[in-house]
Amino acid sequence: MNTDDHTTRTLLLSSKADGLIVVSRGSTSNVDAEAEILSSGHSQVKAFNYQNVSETGYDFNADGLRLGWGLRNSVGLVEHPDTGGIYSVENSVDEIMREGKDVHQDNPGEEMNFLGYLNGTKYEPQGSNYGYPHCFSAWVPEDLPLNEDIKVGTQFAMGNQNSTINDTFCANQIAPRLTFQAHMAPLDMKFNNSAAEAWVTFHGSWSEVAPPTWKVQSVNKRRDRTNPVGYKLSVIPFANGEPVAAPDNKTAAVDILTNADNSKCPQGCFRPVGIAFDQQGRLFMSSDATGEIYVVMRDQSSPGNAGSTTSGAPTPTASPSGTGRYAIYGLWVLILEMIVYLVFV
Repeated sequence: MNTDDHTTRTLLLSSKADGLIVVSRGSTSNVDAEAEILSSGHSQVKAFNYQNVSETGYDFNADGLRLGWGLRNSVGLVEHPDTGGIYSVENSVDEIMREGKDVHQDNPGEEMNFLGYLNGTKYEPQGSNYGYPHCFSAWVPEDLPLNEDIKVGTQFAMGNQNSTINDTFCANQIAPRLTFQAHMAPLDMKFNNSAAEAWVTFHGSWSEVAPPTWKVQSVNKRRDRTNPVGYKLSVIPFANGEPVAAPDNKTAAVDILTNADNSKCPQGCFRPVGIAFDQQGRLFMSSDATGEIYVVMRDQSSPGNAGSTTSGAPTPTASPSGTGRYAIYGLWVLILEMIVYLVFV
């Protein structure tokens, strides 16, 4: 399973199917041609029985139960606490062209994909192709050439279409359940204890720090997007085991914790990575850029605390490493220190 790019492997222990562990393997490059070969094992999510392993172990490429392939880099994996449905959040491609036009600023979108079940529930598309390395989901369809039949979340073909790889081919691949703004880099997804909300960390668009000798033109080439996006924690309402929002909804993710000024990102911002819930329902979120742990918890003393966390309250903003600043937004309170507490209804 050695690769030159996307070297991490996300592991998920199923709570609905004893003895099964889910493993996500990303692509070996931005556009990995080998990912179109099923036997390569690239850009795939599989499940393995860790209670029945031979002395030689498993071969990821050949063994296991395939949940999906054509998944560029599904860093976040989660199992719905009630239904057992497996969801992933995916980092999509950079520097994309379509029909000779550079469309990489706002396309393609990042993805939330549904991968089926491990508990025996029937899901016909399980194990199918999700499009990569040829097909991607639209975020701003109007920026794409030949966009007549494309809407948010529609799979479209990268590059110049031909008789084999084209929008018709892409329409037959599995489309994402939700699409997010391009380059926000979702890294983790967890359900709260009631399973009514999925929380997602968006690590943010990337930018390499340029040496002082670089010219401005060179610096621009080291970003996947001119204006930084992401760098936030968001929540997605769920009902009956799936998102409430339709697949083409652009506001499905409600921002909860954001940086005050994304123009300072990535160097001057917190960058969300991992999420964990404890038995009290508190959410712990890490920031790799600042070395902080943020804590999100419910204020049981506030009026209406049984209400939804997505009840229309204004979105708080934050700065990393605050010094005890307080910001109050109706029933939302944000306290910033080395550890941040966000109290909400």
